[in-house]
Amino acid sequence: MTGTGAQFALIGAGPMGLAAAKLLSENGVAFQGFELHSGVGGLWDIDGPLSTMYESAHLISSKRMTEFADFPMRDDAAEYPSHREMKRYFEAFAEAFDLNRHYRFGARVLSCVPLGGPGDGWRVTWQDAQGEHAQDFSGLLIANGTLSTPNLPMFKGEFSGELIHSSQYRTASQFDGKRVLVIGAGNSGCDIAVDAIHHGLSCDLSMRRGYYFVPKYIFGKPADTMGGAIKLPMALKRIVDGTILKWFIGNPQKYGFPKPDYKLYESHPVVNSLVLYHAGHGDLTVRPDIKRFDGQTVHFKDGTSADYDMILAATGYRLDYPFIDKALLNWQGDAPHLYLNCMHPERDDLFVLGMVEASGLGWQGRHEQAEMVVRYIKGLRQGTPAAKTLQDTKARGFTRATGGMNYIELPRMAYYVDKATYRKAVTGWIAKLAGDQP
Repeated sequence: MTGTGAQFALIGAGPMGLAAAKLLSENGVAFQGFELHSGVGGLWDIDGPLSTMYESAHLISSKRMTEFADFPMRDDAAEYPSHREMKRYFEAFAEAFDLNRHYRFGARVLSCVPLGGPGDGWRVTWQDAQGEHAQDFSGLLIANGTLSTPNLPMFKGEFSGELIHSSQYRTASQFDGKRVLVIGAGNSGCDIAVDAIHHGLSCDLSMRRGYYFVPKYIFGKPADTMGGAIKLPMALKRIVDGTILKWFIGNPQKYGFPKPDYKLYESHPVVNSLVLYHAGHGDLTVRPDIKRFDGQTVHFKDGTSADYDMILAATGYRLDYPFIDKALLNWQGDAPHLYLNCMHPERDDLFVLGMVEASGLGWQGRHEQAEMVVRYIKGLRQGTPAAKTLQDTKARGFTRATGGMNYIELPRMAYYVDKATYRKAVTGWIAKLAGDQP
C-alpha cells in the first residue's frame, strides 16, 4: 500500500454495514466507518435522509428467519416486526458489539478514487458539519444499501394530478379523499395499496405481470418457517409449494390478477394475502399496464381508462453507488458483476456488501457474506493458502450463483441468487478461510 496504512473504509451503518463492522472488529481488521445519518439502522430508520420506509412497513420474513444468529430478536418482538422494532434491533446490535465508536455519523461520502492500480488503496472524500475532508485507506467496503434510489419509468403523456414514487410515501393520510392508482404489485406496492384502500376514496392496482402470492401464516405458523427440514429438488419443491399456495391462497386470477408468465421462484413472491382479500371484496380493481396519461385520466393497454387524483409508482429501486465510478465496480447490465455478489475479480481492496437478494436469505445470510469477505482480507494479510485459492478462483471468471434458476430479466433480479447455492458456496469459503487462520 502507498501511504494508506492498513485501515479500510466502510460506507454505511445499516444492517449490512453493522455486520461487517462487527466482523472487522472481531478479526482485528482496522477500519473507519462512514454513515450519512446521525445513527445506525440505514433503511429501517424512517427518519434517515435516504430511508424509503413507510409507517405501515413490516418485515415480510419472520423474525426467526431474518435475525442474526448470534443476536436473536427479543422474544416479545412481533413475529413480523415493524420498521420501528427493526430500528431498535439494529441499535441494540450496534451497542452490544460496541460499533458506534467506529463510525463518523453525519458524514456524506462524496467520492472514492483509487490511488493507483489494484492494491494501492483509495482516497475517500466526505463532507460533514465541519466541511469537506479526505483520507487515504488501504481498502474500501461499500455497504450503502440497494433500496434508496427510485426507479421511475417514463410514461407517455402528462398526469395533472399528484404523481409520487413509493420512496416518497410515509403515511396513509397521504391518500385521504383521493382516487388512487398504485403502479406495481411487488411487496411494497401491495402493502401500500392496502393502506390506500382504507384511506382513499378508491384504489386501483396496475400490473404489468402476474405474481405468486404467499400468505404470512400457514397452519398458524409463519410461512417461511415451514418445510425447511426436507430439502427437495426444485421441480418437486415447485409442485409441493404450489399445491400449498393453492390451498391457502386459491386462484388470484379470479380476482383479476394476471397469471404469472414464469415459474414459481423465478421472481420474488409477494408475501401479502390482504390485497387478495380486498380484491375479493371489491375494494380493489386490478388494472393492466399503462398506455398513456391524459390529464387526470389514465389509459390502460386493454383499452379501458379511469380518472385519478393520485398515482403512486411502486416501481422499485435501482442500484446506485454515486460516489464511485461504475467502471471500477465491474458493472455489467443492471448490476456490478462480482464474485458471490461481493468480490471484484481483480481488486482485493474493493468489496460491495449487501448487493445480494434471495428468498429467505435473511440477515444471517448477509452476515455470512461479510464474514467471508473479512476472513479473506485477513487471510490475504497472513498469506494463507485458502485466501490465495479464493483469489485465483474469482480471477478466473464466474457466473452468478443462481443454481440454474432462470430469473426474470428485471433490474431488481440482476443480483438475485439461489439461497441454497449461494450459502453453500459462501459457508464453504468461510470454513476454508477459517481453517487456515490461527
